[in-house]
Amino acid sequence: PSEALCLHVIENVVLLFFFAVSGLETVVGQYGETLEIPCNNGAIKAEDVLITKWKYVKGLPGDLLVRQKNQNISISATDEYKGRVSMAANSSLLLSAAKLTDQRTFTCMVVGGADITEYPVNVVIYKTPAGLEISDKVEELEIGRLTKLGTCIAEDANPAANITWLKNNIPLVADGKGISIQTSVVVDPATGLSTTSSILEYTAEREDTDAEFTCRTHHTMGGQIMSTSETFTITYSTENIVLHVIAQDPLIEGDNVTLKCVADGNPAPTSFNFHLKGELVKVENTDTYTITNVSRDTTGEYKCSLIDNPTLEASEDITVNYLDINLSPSGKIVKRAGETLDLNLLIDASGESKVSWTKDDVKLDKLPEFTKLTYSHSGRYVCKVMMGLLSREASFELVVEGAPVIRQLSKQHGEKGQYKVLICEAEGSPKPVVSWSINGTSLDESPFINGKITHKITVVPTANLTVSCTVTNDFGIDTRTINVSSRKYNMVGWSSPLSPFLIFPGTTGESNVAHSKKSLYQIFTYNNTLTTGESVIGQYVSVGIIDMKE
Repeated sequence: PSEALCLHVIENVVLLFFFAVSGLETVVGQYGETLEIPCNNGAIKAEDVLITKWKYVKGLPGDLLVRQKNQNISISATDEYKGRVSMAANSSLLLSAAKLTDQRTFTCMVVGGADITEYPVNVVIYKTPAGLEISDKVEELEIGRLTKLGTCIAEDANPAANITWLKNNIPLVADGKGISIQTSVVVDPATGLSTTSSILEYTAEREDTDAEFTCRTHHTMGGQIMSTSETFTITYSTENIVLHVIAQDPLIEGDNVTLKCVADGNPAPTSFNFHLKGELVKVENTDTYTITNVSRDTTGEYKCSLIDNPTLEASEDITVNYLDINLSPSGKIVKRAGETLDLNLLIDASGESKVSWTKDDVKLDKLPEFTKLTYSHSGRYVCKVMMGLLSREASFELVVEGAPVIRQLSKQHGEKGQYKVLICEAEGSPKPVVSWSINGTSLDESPFINGKITHKITVVPTANLTVSCTVTNDFGIDTRTINVSSRKYNMVGWSSPLSPFLIFPGTTGESNVAHSKKSLYQIFTYNNTLTTGESVIGQYVSVGIIDMKE
């Protein structure tokens, strides 16, 4: 071949390793690839070389090819190397499709002038495994039992692959007890390649649930191959069971409650005994039992156990919360003023309860007591009893009735004494009707609250009068009278502020006001109310002098 062809061949050569073995240069090649075997490594200059010849030892020496100076290469190989050998420009032997049978010594003979030199080279062929996989896998591992987990196979390698087993990436080492590893190697007679098989026998533990098992190999050529990871079902008998109570909180009468029995075996048991306060119920293909429409009688201890091992059991207490109240009397209650009302609240509860009261939506500080009913006791009372998150309410509406009574009948002077305001304050229920013995103006009636009502009229008397206020309802009538004077007041002068003093009609107290007749009164304001001194002791402020005329 031409020099260009030789260079093309060299570009496709995979030259891997060089190292000395037993005094010979050794070349390591990759199985199936083109191998370059060097000649003299430049010990003789190319221009000094007359003949280059490659041969190998196979019983008797076998010639492969030769090249004379300024001549083409002559290939003499007639056996397995026919069509597989060529020579590079640097005189290296190019050997394609390397096989394990190529592991021998190849010799390069160089003729330079009168000297003949031979350069023997030892060839070694390596091959990484074609793959790595775990086969013949067990379906499940039982705790405490040595079981064949699987076989890891590394096919077609040279030299034979060394296999390591790992659990969660940690190497496993045979200990003759819980771990056993058996390795074998089979050589293919056609290719000479080796297949390594490694069998792992393993004694599982509870902690091996979800553990990942793999195998790997490190090859002489460098690098490693790792199999895909495998997980196995770990089986073990039940050692513990737990009873769960699934219900609303709080659990009250009428609710449903589900009992769930959980066992730690694998596979988990699917049939259980449920002990329901002396009654035994067996369930299959489920781990639950539901009690519907529970009552306070459901309260008690409940158990579950394995059908095949009744001594292995679990228990839980169930408490059904209940809260019953009875308020007597209730509904609408009508009583007369002055009477008594006895309340009776009965509480039947499964736990400690708290009681609170409201009247007309206003919280009361204490339990209402009605030893002597008044109109202010009227209203809607609500009793609320709470036990945790559970609550109950009861209520009654109290109506206190009675004949009306006038509590106060009074009068006030109007502005500058020109008119008078009459005020009638009364109590009673139902609401009293207020009437006056005279007609007035500016009628004003307060709201009827707690049995009380206030009625006002404005009058301008032309003569001294006796005015009566009358209040009536379905239970009775009450009347009171008040004298009303027709006097008018004329302002005649002013005086200075005074200190606290006692003033009587017809006097001016300690003032410096000079008056010439008994009709003169010094007037004062007391708490912003105009007064002429009605025997009241207080802080007065003099505002003027009036002349009282009949």
